[in-house]
Amino acid sequence: MAYRRAVIPALVGGLLITLLLWWAGASAQALQLRGSTSVFDIDSVNELLRWLTPWSYDPSTALPTDGDGGTRYSVLYRTAMQIRFVTLFAFFVAGALPLLRRIPPTEGRTPATLLALWAWSPVAATLAVTVSAPWLIASRGRGSYRVLPQLAGVIASSGPVAVFAGLATALLTVVVARVTARGADALPRRSVPPRAARTAAGVGTAVVAVSLVVLSYQSVAAWIQTSFSGAGLLSEPGDLLRQWLLLGAWSGPASMSVGHWLLYRAADVLLLAVVWWSLRLLPGLLTRTTAPAMVLGAVCATVLGLLASQVLHMAVDDTAAVWGPVHVFSALGTGVPAALTFGVMSGLAALATLRLAGDRDPQPAPVVPPEPSGSMP
Repeated sequence: MAYRRAVIPALVGGLLITLLLWWAGASAQALQLRGSTSVFDIDSVNELLRWLTPWSYDPSTALPTDGDGGTRYSVLYRTAMQIRFVTLFAFFVAGALPLLRRIPPTEGRTPATLLALWAWSPVAATLAVTVSAPWLIASRGRGSYRVLPQLAGVIASSGPVAVFAGLATALLTVVVARVTARGADALPRRSVPPRAARTAAGVGTAVVAVSLVVLSYQSVAAWIQTSFSGAGLLSEPGDLLRQWLLLGAWSGPASMSVGHWLLYRAADVLLLAVVWWSLRLLPGLLTRTTAPAMVLGAVCATVLGLLASQVLHMAVDDTAAVWGPVHVFSALGTGVPAALTFGVMSGLAALATLRLAGDRDPQPAPVVPPEPSGSMP
């Protein structure tokens, strides 16, 4: 799909996800009304507030309550939220535009386009939260105290609301993209050698498995948490490293029954299976296997695998009866920073494997100008 056709749905999607998350943040005030607990139980209300607060313009929970500094902190808080929503729009468009260009919703690619845009939505939200985090931390009045742990907490706060908003955004974006793609030359799906595609998918999945299987093991994760030290503002980087390096957390079955432990490990297997299958299909779905397209596709594949594993966790979770039904979705969307880190490396590794296996984009046929009608033989 040409840029002039892809830019309209990308802009529509960026505007929609920005408006949806702004509306979600504005709804946080309604949960603080007296009658909200008559609709939801108190635990569900608190959980919903935790989801919506990162997107709320209401600074009451972030500002100090004494002195005249509250006004200055309020300005910082509102600046942080302005940066958050502007960068959310920018990051979504920056990812959606190449995705729509390289995976246009035509020729059997529509489900892949929908899933890729949905997976990119929480990534864009996480990046927006990360960029705006310094202003938000400063607005709390203690920006010089444990900066890196505070930064890790802010990054982890984007919550499930970005996943739900991203699904609605992806649906509308694909509809608009199909309208703008009418009349364009249909690009058939590429034929990629199966052996090369499987090998590239295996290498890319192995990169993701480093985080999920090796780094997420209890003893290794504890070493990452405690072994790195710093001084001053850069002290205690363990929480931040865990955010960007660990896709999960697991240990031996000593603390639970073997059957229950295997159910949780099945979620990890599902994550890797979704990543492998997505990377297996990705070269054929792309109109061109460029480095940016493979990296974006691998990031989306890793996020999709992460969401699939979290849905399976929800199915085996038994805490809904204790904490309320809303609590079941509380883990949805966690781990996106690590999915971004290892998705980038996975895409580069898969692309390098494809190139070593001999897969190249087909070169367009040269255009031969027609002979003049009056020319002599």
